[in-house]
Amino acid sequence: MSVGPAVMRRIMRELTELKMSPPEGIRVQTSDEDMLDVTGIIEGPEGTPYAGGYFRVKFKFTEEFPAAPPKCWFATKIFHPNVSSAGEICVNTLKKDWKSSYGISHILVTVKCLLIFPNPESALDEEAGKLLLENYETYCSRAKLITSVHATPRKRPAEFDIPSVVESEAASPSSPSTSQPTASTSKVTLPPATTTTPPVPSISSTTASLALPTIARKSASPSPLKAALSADKDGHAKERHPSPSPLGTADANVGKAAPGMGMGLPTTAPGSTITATKAVKRAATGSAQTGAEKRKKALKRL
Repeated sequence: MSVGPAVMRRIMRELTELKMSPPEGIRVQTSDEDMLDVTGIIEGPEGTPYAGGYFRVKFKFTEEFPAAPPKCWFATKIFHPNVSSAGEICVNTLKKDWKSSYGISHILVTVKCLLIFPNPESALDEEAGKLLLENYETYCSRAKLITSVHATPRKRPAEFDIPSVVESEAASPSSPSTSQPTASTSKVTLPPATTTTPPVPSISSTTASLALPTIARKSASPSPLKAALSADKDGHAKERHPSPSPLGTADANVGKAAPGMGMGLPTTAPGSTITATKAVKRAATGSAQTGAEKRKKALKRL
């Protein structure tokens, strides 16, 4: 049965998305001869009597899609309360709860959830529904037997070789090729650098071009001026005369002291000693006369 271009574009877009990023445990199979021949494959959920099996669900699209749901049924025999012996599926998503935003992926996910949580209240297979309510162990053993006979292939379907979104996300942290760069396990040999650096001027050339001021160090030897001063001091220290006695006479003191020492007179040579002695005597007699005159004047005033 052919459909319109809009319906065909919608179906092709959904099939492409399912093949590129399939949900966990769900794959889709198409035919090259008829693009509307679509088959969904559901892997039996773990922890259920359908584990290990692969169940095929056939689709039939009409012109009313996506306003109306497509017709779906189980092509693989299954023992389930909500699946009839002819494969008809009893689920509200394919009836009153359908929305135009739903598609092929949503239908397959809903059917997979139905395998995990069967609803015995709306059972199409009365025997399966009754066993589910009264004797769950017998129901599980019967479902496992049907699954092993009709739904368990010798080889896993090739469509499940493509990892799902959940499987790829779980495997990505452990794989070193995707989580870490290859540089962490292999050394990268870089080619030698070919860049040329500008020549750096040598220290000798720069110091030669700059005229640095020379600093003369102070020599350890004393200068001539200091040597002369020190020699002069040493000479005076050697020629120092003893101090005159305080009880001696003026003549005796004068005779013992050097000429002109202590009287403000210039120092004379040894040949002029007599002249200096006479001058000292005149000064002593003059001072004595002036002292006598002062006493006389004082007596006259009285």
